[in-house]
Amino acid sequence: MTEFTKTGGARRRRAAGRRLRAKTVQNTKAKSTKLDDPAPAAAGTVSAAVARPPIRLALITGLSGSGKSTVAKCFEDLGYYCMDNLPLSLLRPLLRSPADHLGDSRRVAVVTDVRAPGFAEELPRLLQELDDAAIEATVLFLEASDESLVRRFSETRRRHPLTLDGDTSLHEAILEERRLLANLRGAADMIFDTSEWSIHEIRRQVWERFAEESSDRPQLVVSIQSFGFKHGIPYGTDLLFDVRFLENPHFVPDLRALTGRDARVVHYLESGTEFNELVERLQELMVFLLPRYRDEKRSYLSVAVGCTGGRHRSVAVCERLAHRLANGGWAVRVDHRDLDKEP
Repeated sequence: MTEFTKTGGARRRRAAGRRLRAKTVQNTKAKSTKLDDPAPAAAGTVSAAVARPPIRLALITGLSGSGKSTVAKCFEDLGYYCMDNLPLSLLRPLLRSPADHLGDSRRVAVVTDVRAPGFAEELPRLLQELDDAAIEATVLFLEASDESLVRRFSETRRRHPLTLDGDTSLHEAILEERRLLANLRGAADMIFDTSEWSIHEIRRQVWERFAEESSDRPQLVVSIQSFGFKHGIPYGTDLLFDVRFLENPHFVPDLRALTGRDARVVHYLESGTEFNELVERLQELMVFLLPRYRDEKRSYLSVAVGCTGGRHRSVAVCERLAHRLANGGWAVRVDHRDLDKEP
């Protein structure tokens, strides 16, 4: 079984939808008796959406436990307005008249599955009724092997939606869900088999398939924080560097009340050979690491640089490193946690 499959579901849906709409139009004409009093155009038709480009809709569905909620979070990171477990009674008016319900949102992701009563029977018909001029829809179907699904339900200790009656085993529920969704799977535009995928691989696949432009991809933000070891190590640090080996300006009376932002302190540190070499080596390390963290689809990286009190050496190193990384095109935030503490 392939991990990613692109199908012809969209072409089949559009053809079926055109046939359904043509039949509807013919029936409407046959019932019309007043040529001078035409029926108003239905909301969501071409005439109602002439001036606006179609809304991009990602319809996320598939087997329970296959990772639909994780995929929805990925779409949210791409700027989609996301809705999870939307009832069919609300999904139908949304698809028929998206502009009336979504306002200025032009990209929407909807998760719907067997938790919604009548889902397997109604959703294929809803897809056929879509107006291509108003909605550019992509149906993404997620699945996984029976073994993977059993393991995931065991790990999370959550119940499968089809076992709520108390008489159905987990394995029976998985098989029944596959049977119920067989036709919908055939109508999908893309199929993700997440059996062997980690969360990071799921994110990578979603971004590669659905990010319209490189600017859509969430940017890695590097947070660089100075701190003093005597005040404790910052919580949630990814990378930590100890710079207490540098000469300490604290012991120079004229520099004690100053901080690593002051030119005199920086000049004092630069008078030795270790400060500049340290910054160079840290920059080289970060230039090596950051693209690899970015490729892992990380949104944030926390870097902490510590000295004894967090006011001189760590501050100067953070300022210099942040400046160089920013000049290299990286998004950098700087925070000096202990700058205002007593020297």
